[in-house]
Amino acid sequence: MRYNAEHKQQTRDKVLTVAARAIREQGPERVSVAAVMGEAGLTHGGFYAHFASKEALVAASIEHMFEQMSERIDDVTNGKDARTALHDYIDFYLSERHAQARGRGCPIAALGSDLPRLDDATRKAFADGMGIQHRRLLGLFKSLDVADPDDSARSLRSELLGALLAARLVGAGERKAILEASRRSLKRRFRLELQT
Repeated sequence: MRYNAEHKQQTRDKVLTVAARAIREQGPERVSVAAVMGEAGLTHGGFYAHFASKEALVAASIEHMFEQMSERIDDVTNGKDARTALHDYIDFYLSERHAQARGRGCPIAALGSDLPRLDDATRKAFADGMGIQHRRLLGLFKSLDVADPDDSARSLRSELLGALLAARLVGAGERKAILEASRRSLKRRFRLELQT
């Protein structure tokens, strides 16, 4: 049976969503193509209609992860002035929910340590995704008219990532303390406190 292009794209998106979660949770090397296809409700044989190899699946899944993260950033920041958008992005990124959402959260936090062992195409997809994320933060800092928006965007992203990783390494009480302290510190440092 032949399917139209829209159905094929929907099927591919379903596989990517399942694979993206599995890769975040287990790491790219431990993910099984058969398990991903099974969870997506498809046969292992259908895999090659969408991807040339497991490496191609991993690279496409990383692109998908960054697309998902961009959508979440949009949900948090759209329609807001730059100060409020950055304030709310910090709250989102350093939330308990995000800290506990390893399968749906930031791909940088989930996969950064795996990157050196991955193929060139996958590392490029990852670098491209990081570039998109950086440019979004850069645009917000440019709107604030800070002295060096590029440095500010890089620093914020790095500090968010570090705090999230630290929070994921500890128990619930310490996790909450790390997240709260980091949110307060970053908002104070970048002058993002909002008047209530």
